Amino acid sequence: MSQFDNVSVLKQGNVYFDGKCMSHTVVFADGTKKTVGVILPSALNFNTGAPEIMEVVAGVCNVKLAGESATNTYSAGQSFNVPGNSSFDIETTETLHYVCHFA
Repeated sequence: MSQFDNVSVLKQGNVYFDGKCMSHTVVFADGTKKTVGVILPSALNFNTGAPEIMEVVAGVCNVKLAGESATNTYSAGQSFNVPGNSSFDIETTETLHYVCHFA
């Protein structure tokens, strides 16, 4: 799916890590929310409250989930699950476009 139809978009964006990660919240008719954003080339650590599914739309990233020893590489069309109340390290060498689905 290349677009979301019949949604509302919050005008105020989310800016993290001095602008290295930026997203906008999309609200669906049933009240569910997703964020659509970009991560500029960087190495960052994110903390989660709720479980998340990170869908890579464009670009490549290396991800290490909290408590795991392996780093996995994800590219366009792939996704990874992040447990709630957890964290993950992500490294990008090019601009990464993503959708974050909240479980």
